[in-house]
Amino acid sequence: MTRPSLFAPLTLGAIETKNRVFMAPLTRCRATPETLAPNSMIAEYYAQRASAGLIVSEATQILPTGQGYPNTPGIYSAEQEAGWRLVADAVHAKGGKIVAQLWHVGAISHPDFQPNGALPVTASSGFNPGGTTYTQHGKKDRVAARGLETHEVHEYIAAYKHSAEVAKRAGLDGVEIHSANGYLLEQFIRDCSNQRADQFGGSIENRIRFTLAAVDAAVAVFGAGRVGIRLSPVSAANQSMRDSNPQATYGALVEALALRKLAYVHFIEGNTGGARDLAGFDFRWAKKTLAASGVAYIANNKYDRAIAIDAIENGTADAIAFGVPFISNPDLSERLEQNAPLNDANPKTFYSAGSAGYTDYPKL
Repeated sequence: MTRPSLFAPLTLGAIETKNRVFMAPLTRCRATPETLAPNSMIAEYYAQRASAGLIVSEATQILPTGQGYPNTPGIYSAEQEAGWRLVADAVHAKGGKIVAQLWHVGAISHPDFQPNGALPVTASSGFNPGGTTYTQHGKKDRVAARGLETHEVHEYIAAYKHSAEVAKRAGLDGVEIHSANGYLLEQFIRDCSNQRADQFGGSIENRIRFTLAAVDAAVAVFGAGRVGIRLSPVSAANQSMRDSNPQATYGALVEALALRKLAYVHFIEGNTGGARDLAGFDFRWAKKTLAASGVAYIANNKYDRAIAIDAIENGTADAIAFGVPFISNPDLSERLEQNAPLNDANPKTFYSAGSAGYTDYPKL
C-alpha cells in the first residue's frame, strides 16, 4: 500500500517538515502569571508533540495591551524570551519544528487586562465585539474599545518586528502572524469594524495595510521563508458581523501575500471551531494563487484522517493543521499514520492551570 502524502515531508520556504500533520495554535492559559512567560511545563507540552510536521505555538501577545485571556504568554520581554528558548530547545531536542504565532487581541480584551485599566484598542473607536470574557476578576462584559491613532499603528507595527526579533533570538523556527478570528488585525481588515479615515481605513487596500506591514516587519527579521500568516475569511469568531465582501477583501490580501512569497498561508476554512461552510470565499482559488508563487496552503478546521488524506492527495492543501486532536493526542501524527484510535479531549481542562489535561495524555 502506498504511504499517503499526508505523512510525507514538505518544504515550507526555508522550513523543512517531516510530515504534513501540523499542530494548530491552541490557547491553553498556562503561562507563569507574574511574567506571562512560558515555563518548563509548557516546554514539556510542546516537546511531547514534536512529531508534528510543524507546531504553531499558542497565540502569543506582542504587547501588554494585546492580552485578552488569563495567563496567555507574551513574546516581548526578556523573561518571555527565556521561556520561549526553553520551548524551542525542548522541541528541537525531539526533532521538531516550531513557529511562534504573533497576536494582538485588540477589542477582544477588557480593561482588567490593560495597563492602568485603560480601554482595549481597535481600528475605530466605539467598536464593541460584544459577549463576555473571563478576566482575573471573573466573568465580565466586553466594552467599547478605543481606536488607535495613526502614529500608534506604526508603533504596533514596530512591536510586531520586536516580537519577531525575540522569537528569532529564542531559537524558534519562524513566526506566524495571527490575522484571524476577529482579533486586532482582522478588526482593521473588515469593514464592519474599521471606519477609519486615514491610510489604514476606507478602501480594501488601506484596510489590509496594517496586516501587510506586520508581515513585512516579520519578514525583515526572519526572511519570507520563515514567515506565515493565519486568515479566517468567512469566520464570525469574536465578531458578530462579517466583512461585506470577503472575496474582494481577502482576495486582495491573498494576492499581496503571494507576491511576498511567504512560507505559507494558514486558512481556517469555514467558521472557526464550527461548520466547514466555505460560502463567501473561494478557498480553491486561494490555493491556486498561492501555489503559483510557491507559497504553501495550510488548511484547518474539522479535518479528520480521511478528509486530510484526500485534501493532500487531491492538491487542495499542502498540509493540514489539527487543533483539539493534538490536545489529547501528543503523538497525533503517528496515530493518524497507523489509523490508531484517538484519545478524547477533556474540555474542562482546556484553560485550567496545572498538568491535568495538559501533559498527562498518553501516547500509544
